[in-house]
Parts: sequence; structure tokens; C-alpha cells
Amino acid sequence: MELTVHTDGGSRGNPGQAAVGVVMQSEIVNRKPSTVIKFGKRIGIKTNNEAEYYAVISALQEAKERLTVYGLRFTKISVYLDSLLVCEQLNGRYKVKQAHLQVLLLQVRQLEQEIGIPVTYRHIPREENKAADKLVNQALDTP
Repeated sequence: MELTVHTDGGSRGNPGQAAVGVVMQSEIVNRKPSTVIKFGKRIGIKTNNEAEYYAVISALQEAKERLTVYGLRFTKISVYLDSLLVCEQLNGRYKVKQAHLQVLLLQVRQLEQEIGIPVTYRHIPREENKAADKLVNQALDTP
């Protein structure tokens, strides 16, 4: 069973107040997407790229908890994000030159190992990531 994850991160000011949005779905009920969890949260002052990484990290942390604490049995995780740069860095096609982003990439790799099932990253257009984007903006709009 596949866990489908849509992530988004955003910063108002770049760097500025930042937030992440995550929507997780699985095909549990009659092969139709069923939302497992969705959330948005503020993450402090960050750049857009940092926020995108934090969104992936938050999603993988939540997936790990779902797999271990709740015993859900997923065979793979597909992460969809609208940041081409971060997606290509996660897929190893672009180098991560900035030290602070290298640290975040290492956190992602550590979570992948802890989860222990294949994780793939796919770039999607913004229009296909509206639910995660909405959660980012809701978090940023909430004091």
C-alpha cells in the first residue's frame, strides 16, 4: 500500500515568517484516496528552500510515527512537491551547495533510513499542490 504525501513550504519575506503544509493520503477505501492526516504549522524565520525541506522532514516524521506507533503498513511513500530545486536535490540530480541545506538533506536521509521503505520524490506543478499550499497560508495567516 502506498502513502501519497503532498508537501509545501513557504516564506513571507525570504527569509521571513515561514510555514509548512502536509497532506497524506492512502488508497485504503475502495482504491480511492483516503486522507490519513493533514496539517500546517509555522516554523519561524526561514527561506523558501528551507521551508520546503522542513515540509518534507515534517511529513517523513509523521509517516514514521504512523508506521511505528499506529502500525500502518505502507510499502512505499511517494512525496510530491512543487519546488523543482528541492525535488532535484532530494533525487540527487542537483548538488546541495549551501551548508544549512546540506544539514536538512541529511535529516531527510536519516528519516528515510529509519522508515525503512522506499521514498520517492516527484515534482508537480503548483496547481496540483493546492491543498498543501492552502495549509501553509492558513498557518501563516494565523497569529
